[in-house]
Amino acid sequence: MKNKLTRVLIFSIITALFASCTNDNLVPYYGTETNQPGKITINGYSAVADSLQITVNGKVILIGNDKKTAFVKKIEKDYDFVYFGAEGKTVEISNKVTKEVLRTYHFTAEKPKDTLSFFVKENLWIDKISSIKLGVLSKTGNSGYKFIFPNKNKYSKSGYEGNLDGIIRKLNGQVLGVVENINKDQFGSFIEFPFSSPPTILMELVKHGTTESYVPGQKVVVIMTMTNNKSKLIVLEEKSDANGLFSGVDGTLNLADYFVFK
Repeated sequence: MKNKLTRVLIFSIITALFASCTNDNLVPYYGTETNQPGKITINGYSAVADSLQITVNGKVILIGNDKKTAFVKKIEKDYDFVYFGAEGKTVEISNKVTKEVLRTYHFTAEKPKDTLSFFVKENLWIDKISSIKLGVLSKTGNSGYKFIFPNKNKYSKSGYEGNLDGIIRKLNGQVLGVVENINKDQFGSFIEFPFSSPPTILMELVKHGTTESYVPGQKVVVIMTMTNNKSKLIVLEEKSDANGLFSGVDGTLNLADYFVFK
């Protein structure tokens, strides 16, 4: 009888302990927080000499069918993962050789599906490529342009921070048009005009609403080439000489050569 009572007592204790664990210790780790799938679509292009590496929360992501840890030129990748409650994702893009972190981005579950798009070359970075729109030509036989100037003042140190206008002329001096509000952060207004030969055109950069050069005492002219039935997204770039002094502005980089724009 004594042994039976002892067994009943032990069973009661175990039952009570199990009930306690069920109520307290077995609560899911994340409590009432919701886990949900996330996706970052990466669309970029690197024109730098060294390869770039992308990490998410410190972990290097693998790129392509051959599972490379870095990329050069074009990258297109969907990165799928899970958002654990309020935990975000930190994406870092760095130079694989020098280890320099070039850009850092933060993503949260508030927008579980997001896009990271960029173009990078030495001393130049353009974000949100996927949001850029090509200018639509109004008729066959035209040549069209939009401009952005991300490194304005890098070498010229002009002191002028306002928008620029571009006075576009043919080689014979005929004015084809004026494109307004060229700035660092986004592509400005669209301009188009009929294609003609010779295709070389000259664009003089001036302070917005004036004919005054944005670089004091120096006329700044960009040499470009018209293309028949094409709309371009031109990235203007200040250049320097061997001594690091301002030597002019280049206008040969066309983002439409690297991405497909709708």
